[in-house]
Amino acid sequence: MNFLAHIYLSNDDDEITIGNFIADGIRGKRYQKYPLGIQKGILLHRQIDTYTDAHPTVRLSTKRLHKNYSHYSGVIVDILYDHFLAKNWNHYSKIPLEDYTENFYNLMTDNFEILPARTQKMMPHMIAGNWLKSYAEIEGIQKVLDGMNRRTSYKSGMHKATAELRQFYAEFETEFTSFFEELTTFSKHILQDLHAQFNHDH
Repeated sequence: MNFLAHIYLSNDDDEITIGNFIADGIRGKRYQKYPLGIQKGILLHRQIDTYTDAHPTVRLSTKRLHKNYSHYSGVIVDILYDHFLAKNWNHYSKIPLEDYTENFYNLMTDNFEILPARTQKMMPHMIAGNWLKSYAEIEGIQKVLDGMNRRTSYKSGMHKATAELRQFYAEFETEFTSFFEELTTFSKHILQDLHAQFNHDH
């Protein structure tokens, strides 16, 4: 899953949100140097990614892109799914997306010194471009895919994937909706397990 989904699945817990958001930059056991709440967020992120990659519904979505984008298909689907989360946000949260993203940016700014260097570098761009809110529009998704394509030295062709998004919009949306319901339940269980495990260990 991409940024917005990971933030949302942190269940409005600040430390878990920070951990879940920075997890991609934390390798192996390096997570253990962070406060316990942030550690839980990093471990939650890893479980979400493993679950997502293996899920049959997500595989249906990636299969549709495989011919044109091969091993980048999974990354693209993560981004497309954030589009449907942002677009249908009021089904998932009582807090308007505008306020929700604002709160998240404030949380990151208040905890800036704890963020890994690569997240610190990204944050000002994310806030200036209001990435999370922009996902609700196809133009916002186009910008993300353009950026990802640049990062692969223009080898991935990911910037073209909004064509498939438009072409198979209903299919992707149906797959996202069904999968995200399962993922939300899964994440809640993982969080309960992590709380229990950490209470036991500490």
